[in-house]
Amino acid sequence: MLRSRKFLVSSGVALALVVLLSLGFQFGLPGSSGDRDRLGTYSSDQGRVLYQVHLPANYRDDLRPPVVMALHGCGMTGFGWNSMKGTTRFDRLSDEAGFIVVYPTQTPFADKLNCWNSNDSRHQHRGRGEPELLAGVARRVVSEFNADPARVHVAGASSGAGTAVILGATYPDVFATATSVAGGEYALDQVDAEDPGRVPPTYTAGQAHAQMGPRARRVPLLVFQGDRDEAVPPFVATRLVEHWAAVNDLVDDGRLDGDVDAVPDAVQRQNPPGRHPYVHSTYTASGAPLIEHYLVSGMAHAWSGPAASGLFTDRAGPDMARVIWEFAAAHPMRGGAR
Repeated sequence: MLRSRKFLVSSGVALALVVLLSLGFQFGLPGSSGDRDRLGTYSSDQGRVLYQVHLPANYRDDLRPPVVMALHGCGMTGFGWNSMKGTTRFDRLSDEAGFIVVYPTQTPFADKLNCWNSNDSRHQHRGRGEPELLAGVARRVVSEFNADPARVHVAGASSGAGTAVILGATYPDVFATATSVAGGEYALDQVDAEDPGRVPPTYTAGQAHAQMGPRARRVPLLVFQGDRDEAVPPFVATRLVEHWAAVNDLVDDGRLDGDVDAVPDAVQRQNPPGRHPYVHSTYTASGAPLIEHYLVSGMAHAWSGPAASGLFTDRAGPDMARVIWEFAAAHPMRGGAR
């Protein structure tokens, strides 16, 4: 009997340790949050998502601050171990510039690699799956912290980048801009990596535009891509630019008539000393920048920035967090959120 009791106690301790480690991976260990961090949960008939909000140092609800939602990639969490919070260091920039950051984290076991399910058609539609949950989080944060609904932005890495693009198509009335870091177009799962030309980006653009429905508007997009990325090859980013140009061309009159094209209006080549060189291409519509594309030489599947921390980072690349914020700050939703 004593032996059995010892076994039960040992098993209980082991199980508790597994649970604690799992929680630490997903949500962070006790003490890992700052005094301006708030934990939240959004639930609906589509499921449940946990998220952390970081309030900037100067936060006051009468200031109606902007919001940046940061979506992690595979093998990452929102604010636990190997987190988007630590990778991006958005909190530092938030305190400097005065915007709110939101870090949703994928529900445990919703994906075996903790990815957002951007390649699953069940998570590519308004009112369904992850888009509904994440848009719900954004609306909840705006309401709870009196943020500016016309300045809510989404940025994602890898699978989170795919979801950010999906949110730009499914909820253009919620998100003013979208940023893709090593991600692809709406409905990328329909594209065969061995024969990508079989499904042109204009085809998937038609589907993204259809998702916008009566809410259709030109949504500015920022794209980052490393030229040594083997997980998401550079041609995926090239397709994304062509795809999003076509989506925005369709917004005007439902026709692909060249109002917005995938020919850059400005190209800058930068070679900062001691850092990765990169090419920055800008695509405009009606005289205003609409799509910006950074192709970084020597960078693999990573988030770049001098303070980046985590498994999938490259400190020699551009300061993505700052570029993302400057892009977002320049593109509030015209006419306000609907």
